[in-house]
Amino acid sequence: MVNHVNFIWNIAESLRGPFKPSEYGSVVLPFTVLRRLDAVLADTKAEVLKVAPTVTTAPEMLQQMKLTDAAGHQFYNTSPFDFAKLVADPQDLRANLSAYLAGFSSNVRDIFERFEFDKTLNKLAEKNKLFAVTEKFAQADFHPRVVSNIQMGLVFEELIRWANERSNETAGDHYTPREVIALMVQLLFALDDDALSKSGVVRSIYDPTAGTGGMLSVADEYLRKMNPGIQLSLYGQDYNDQSYAICKADMVIKGQDVDNIALGDTLTEDAFDDKKFDYGLSNPPFGVDWKDQRTYVDDEHTKLGFNGRFGPGTPSVSDGAMLFLLHLVSKMREPADGGSRMAIVLNGSPLFSGGAGGGESNIRKWLLDNDLVEAIIGLPKDMFYNTGISTYIWVLTNRKDEARKGRVQLIDGREMFTKLRKGLGSKRNELSPQNIDTIVGLYAGFEDGEHSKIFRNEAFLYRTITVERPLKLNWQATPERIDTVFEAKAVQKLSETDASALRAALDRLGTDTVWKNRAEFQKVLKDAARAEGLTLPAPLLKTVTTELGEQDDTADTCTDAKGNPEPDASLRDTENVPWDEDVDAYVAREVLPYAPDAWVDHSKTKEGAEIPFTRHFYQYIPPRPLEEIDRDLDAVMDQLRAMLVEVER
Repeated sequence: MVNHVNFIWNIAESLRGPFKPSEYGSVVLPFTVLRRLDAVLADTKAEVLKVAPTVTTAPEMLQQMKLTDAAGHQFYNTSPFDFAKLVADPQDLRANLSAYLAGFSSNVRDIFERFEFDKTLNKLAEKNKLFAVTEKFAQADFHPRVVSNIQMGLVFEELIRWANERSNETAGDHYTPREVIALMVQLLFALDDDALSKSGVVRSIYDPTAGTGGMLSVADEYLRKMNPGIQLSLYGQDYNDQSYAICKADMVIKGQDVDNIALGDTLTEDAFDDKKFDYGLSNPPFGVDWKDQRTYVDDEHTKLGFNGRFGPGTPSVSDGAMLFLLHLVSKMREPADGGSRMAIVLNGSPLFSGGAGGGESNIRKWLLDNDLVEAIIGLPKDMFYNTGISTYIWVLTNRKDEARKGRVQLIDGREMFTKLRKGLGSKRNELSPQNIDTIVGLYAGFEDGEHSKIFRNEAFLYRTITVERPLKLNWQATPERIDTVFEAKAVQKLSETDASALRAALDRLGTDTVWKNRAEFQKVLKDAARAEGLTLPAPLLKTVTTELGEQDDTADTCTDAKGNPEPDASLRDTENVPWDEDVDAYVAREVLPYAPDAWVDHSKTKEGAEIPFTRHFYQYIPPRPLEEIDRDLDAVMDQLRAMLVEVER
């Protein structure tokens, strides 16, 4: 493998000058794919060329069937060219390469179109580099007898990593750190080792945000080491053209079904809407809004409800990560069919953002109510190339072991890391193999401890109650309060005559009298208005009463028509009550001692869920003794005085 990678790197280095290092990947990646496909199809090339003229008039589906049968693969090339013939005619190389690419079946031709390979070839020809690059790739023997699918996959993965490191783009946009993927993959399979190591095992793995295919590749590599005979189907989707091209090329090189990698926005175009998978992996974008997808997502949420992907709710439009979480859950097999396990890496906000009744909270509560959250692992900061924020791996499953049912495991891996010698973008830390083993061991062990805590699902649920206080007001016709009355919209709409009558009526009340009973005040107010020839309709009476009133704990309580106390909106408060605690007992202990006249409006109670990860692992560190701080301050002051003396000299 190393020899092949070095060989290709040397070709890339020969591009220096006309191409920047960040552009090398756009040359060597598609050329590597092209040379591999050329070698894979070599043995059946003659048979394909023999069959091709005989099916030109047949329906397209029949053509494809006969040509794939002739090729012995799910793709083919009907062009007479191969690399040997291409380099044998340097004069017509550019035109012949176009004819060669056009000869591929559409499912492979798509890879080169998304790579925008034509532009690359034009630039190579313009800079007089095309023949040299093609000739060098023609010397590489990538035949499957020489380089297996697994070996070729490793070569291509190394080239992807190498190209990402040299790219001017933020690597994190298309590349999840390999050790983070390794951790996610091992978490995914840690509890299934026995089942996966048996002969004849068939499994499927899916990544809805596949990027360049790193997660699928690591999962594939890990499982094949565990069980070389395992039958794996890898599925992925991505909306970025180049990432999709790289991922699809990687899968083709590994011998996977070329049609299992799809291009498109997963939230609006689920390419596998009819499929369920054994395992799922995803690293969706952190903190990216979903405004462009909102119409489609909201429509699916409203029309399909729980028959669609977004039945539990939708998060704030500023961060769509939880939509991918729900999408992954929708891809789980039914428990009766064996169930599924999924791992997704998210930032911190899905743990706690949004209050009770909000989209995020409703999603969390639905996941907990359905016992789908198996574990959440806190990762160190500065792990990713494009952000230093805190990140968490959620492990979701609908086939928990008996001991885990109704439980959620939180694992604190935030301090389990190794410092990089040199940072890569925002990435300063990495997980060592020992760190990964420790975290996976904590997960598999499922025991309470310093870095692993186990909770019942209900521990993360709560009720938000609305605590009301009675409306108590006094009324006084001071100039300031009267001015406030005339600033109200309802009063400003009065005619000039009625407005003058109202002001005169308010002046009649005098500035010295204070009313503390609303009914008494309104009777006096209506009498004063009538004396000025003004009738106060109910809406106007309410406006004047509201604007002239001020909160007063010594006043009588305002009541409704049934004699019930009215709430004061300005004193309204909310309290979060733990799920397993009686609301009345909570109010008696936490509210009534401080507000004896308070009550709970049960019609406004909302149910919520949050997972305060950091709170459960918080360790109190007492401040240093004052004497020690004073000594340090004295030492600093002595240094400053000495420096000042030096300056004065």
